[in-house]
Amino acid sequence: MRTIGPAIGLTLAAALLASCSTGPVRRVSEPAARIQQLTVRANGSWTVEVRLENFSSIPMRFDRFDLQLKLGEDSAGQLQAQPALSIGPESADVVKVELTPSGTAKIAVADALAGGRSLNYSLKGDVVATPDEAKQRTFAIERSSALSPAPGLPGVMR
Repeated sequence: MRTIGPAIGLTLAAALLASCSTGPVRRVSEPAARIQQLTVRANGSWTVEVRLENFSSIPMRFDRFDLQLKLGEDSAGQLQAQPALSIGPESADVVKVELTPSGTAKIAVADALAGGRSLNYSLKGDVVATPDEAKQRTFAIERSSALSPAPGLPGVMR
């Protein structure tokens, strides 16, 4: 039986320990933004809850966002905020934005709520975020989805 010399064994052990010392992988992934809830207020304005999703393996601070909201093909308005919100790895949080929607957007939402129908929407713009211990970055966001009336909650779409 052949044995490994002490020098080779020590070298292998050191290499094994060195490979473990770097810690977990620090992966920065594109964040996402979507509408979690849209609430029509009595004065005709909306409260839009924007869900910011951090898919990275490290925390990120979401400094600001500027997103164009469209309902179908019609512009509803600009969702802008500077939340300076830290979101943990692979987590999400919600930011409320007040919006005075366009006239066509008000009509489209009122029609969808009255008819109990869903409404397609899209978000397009930028999210500026700072990965933990790194430089601030701007991420392009483009998302399409739909909102539906929330049962039992008048004036609310999710």
